[in-house]
Amino acid sequence: MGSQMTEMLKGTLEGIVLAILDVRPAYGYEITARLRDQGFTDLVEGTIYALLVRIEQRGFVDVEKVPSEKGPPRKVYSINAQGRGQLDEFWRTWSFLAERIGQLHEGEK
Repeated sequence: MGSQMTEMLKGTLEGIVLAILDVRPAYGYEITARLRDQGFTDLVEGTIYALLVRIEQRGFVDVEKVPSEKGPPRKVYSINAQGRGQLDEFWRTWSFLAERIGQLHEGEK
């Protein structure tokens, strides 16, 4: 992933992870795997875990510890009402930016 992609991803990753959790609850490795399946192949697992800690601290997700067949229990994250509000704001902002950037790309004023 190029440096420009990395910088853009930093600003949108929280919204992307909330969107994944809006589909269904997941644990950290599962979220990373879904992102890699979507083409974010250079994404480091530690980046996702650090983001999950932040969104948990900000109150956007609920966490449930679920027994694991191997090792300690897994923390499964699910988006809550506050997280959905944040996700809605993310999509509004994304739509606004995408429209304006599209206009610039097409040379419109």
